[in-house]
Amino acid sequence: MKIGFVSLGCPKNLVDTEVMMGQLVAGGHELTPHPSDADVIVVNTCSFIDPAKQESVDTILEMAEYKKTGRAQRLIVAGCLVERYRDDIQKNMPEVDAMIGTNELERINALCEGVKPAENPFDAYLYHDLTPRVLATPKHFAYIKIAEGCDHPCTFCVIPQYRGKFRSRRFESVISEATRLYSQGVREINLIGQDTTCYGEDLGLKDGLATLLARLASIETGQEKWVRFLYCYPNKVTQKLLDTIAEHDSLVKYIDMPLQHASANVLKRMKRGANGDIFLKLIERIRATIPGVAIRTSMIAGFPGETEQDFDTLCQFVEAAQFDRLGVFSYSDEDTSKSNALDAKVDAKTIYNRKRHLMSIQKKISRKRNRALIGRELRVLVEGPSADSDLVWQARASTQAPEIDGVCYISDPGEHPLKAGEFRNLLVTEAHDYDLTGALVDAPAAAPAEKLLQISLV
Repeated sequence: MKIGFVSLGCPKNLVDTEVMMGQLVAGGHELTPHPSDADVIVVNTCSFIDPAKQESVDTILEMAEYKKTGRAQRLIVAGCLVERYRDDIQKNMPEVDAMIGTNELERINALCEGVKPAENPFDAYLYHDLTPRVLATPKHFAYIKIAEGCDHPCTFCVIPQYRGKFRSRRFESVISEATRLYSQGVREINLIGQDTTCYGEDLGLKDGLATLLARLASIETGQEKWVRFLYCYPNKVTQKLLDTIAEHDSLVKYIDMPLQHASANVLKRMKRGANGDIFLKLIERIRATIPGVAIRTSMIAGFPGETEQDFDTLCQFVEAAQFDRLGVFSYSDEDTSKSNALDAKVDAKTIYNRKRHLMSIQKKISRKRNRALIGRELRVLVEGPSADSDLVWQARASTQAPEIDGVCYISDPGEHPLKAGEFRNLLVTEAHDYDLTGALVDAPAAAPAEKLLQISLV
């Protein structure tokens, strides 16, 4: 049976898709990138914000057409949209033949085959190192989900309702998976979870993430490697964690720390606490401990109760913090979130204008920080041809996370042919608002002779 997949949303969703694909392949099924050739189409959805919900619905309806024009016999909807709107989908989308929630991934084979799934004896699903998985990312980088669920009470977020309580993967399970991925040619591993900085707390591990990072950094690969973690909670960023990142070369100097706001009033209504001054002290400590670190954050514009004064506080904070990367979300009511019941809603036009204004501030900051890099050499990971043109290749510096940050365009590859997945030195020659352009100024590193000998003897 041929199965086609469409995965929407964040890297956490992508890993769920990879796990479902792995189980299907292990079950004897064939994957196809062409929906028109698929006997079954699976759409893994996202519903975190309104645009994501709309994209998910539109994609479901688009894929449903292949039941009329292609060979598809079944359409299965998976992911967060199912967790939130299972009854509505069942009622309003007769084209959908089956649904699978975020904690039901082990049901995918049975649902694709049209048989009744076995009962799940576990309360919540969490994949491990022995779980079959088919990577959907380029060969040189991969995501590893180290935890699932969340225990934070943020009023704007519905993830805990649908992903469940926070639960960490076993330490050795993560190490085993990372070791296998590196042996398969992956050069960059990105650790993800709803909050990676809580890793190990439920297992009784002290400084769990720092310990895990140090162990990952010690994995012998025979080649250069990167380890990155995403989505940390500000009050969980310990000095031990920062010291660990600073100590190991393979741990990229990059902190992704969604702060959401800087006004104490708004943060209180979000049930996150703290304020801009506390955050600035933390940022100062991060930069003092990790020279050259890039800090990424995200903010929400127009949260209920956000006054003009609150927004001014946020703008002043962004100016003071000088983030390397900043994303801004427009607040939208989620019918099951606690913030939905809050008063003093901000109108849509004001939210839109505030988001644009905040991004205009960051655009100037980003351009200035990028211009300061002109004339410097950066270690980059070559990605492959640009999505805009096969004639232009792109790469990423360690301070650029895949799929969410800017990239480095290679204007001059030098004398050596380009190869995706290799580390090279890039001399920055041009700076743009979010991207960089430069020339490669070194030769590719040769694969270790001893490693090649071992491979040839197997």
